[in-house]
Amino acid sequence: MLTQARKMFYRARGYYAGNLNGQPFRLDPYHSKFWRKASAGNWEPETFTVLDEYLSPDRDYLDIGAWIGPTVLYGASKARRVWCFEPDPTAFRYLAWNLDLNGITNVSAFGVALSDQFGVARMASVRGEPGDSTSSLLHDGAHGSDALTIAWDQFEAVNDLSAVSLVKMDIEGAEFFVLPTVLPWLKQHRPTLLLSLHAPLLAEKDRRDKVKKLLEQLNFYSRLSDEKHKSISAEDLLSHTALSQYQTVLLQK
Repeated sequence: MLTQARKMFYRARGYYAGNLNGQPFRLDPYHSKFWRKASAGNWEPETFTVLDEYLSPDRDYLDIGAWIGPTVLYGASKARRVWCFEPDPTAFRYLAWNLDLNGITNVSAFGVALSDQFGVARMASVRGEPGDSTSSLLHDGAHGSDALTIAWDQFEAVNDLSAVSLVKMDIEGAEFFVLPTVLPWLKQHRPTLLLSLHAPLLAEKDRRDKVKKLLEQLNFYSRLSDEKHKSISAEDLLSHTALSQYQTVLLQK
């Protein structure tokens, strides 16, 4: 009863007063349970550490898979400019709301999916709930929605991305066909890459080969570590245990 009353209060007020890594924000009231967890420091503290380390007022940030915006909001407070992508229309609506609640003006948010081509693709979440954090182009269930897709070279051609110091990619398995299209630019500029690998979303027989191929394509990065900066090897990520779990890796020049 108390929890429901709190939700009603936040929604009547129009925002949840929370913080991200200690920095106060006004946050959409419909995700108060998540924002409460994040405000307590119990949501991906290692990610905020990476944002602190690799963002600065004279550099830019690229967030591919923004969801409702926790890393975008915090990144905007650290970087000169943020570009972000969130193709799920429900999640994007809350992302835009959170940006507006905080008067953030240095973010360019796009409700489209980076893909390997321009077009329209079906996407859905693993749990079947519009706007949750598991929406992916790998899923096309009846509960899903259509998403406009653009190719990386189309986006890069009309934006100056030379000052990007950090790229975060968390796109629920689509990294295996999207990231290869970004490789020429990554190889040229070498921004730090925070990459979430979703091998369990692939067919089991394909997991090792696809993860191995992707890591080989990224071998121009000289340092590979987990999100806690512990050095790891490609072989560590190809073990049976690793391939059965979601993994976050940090790649640095």
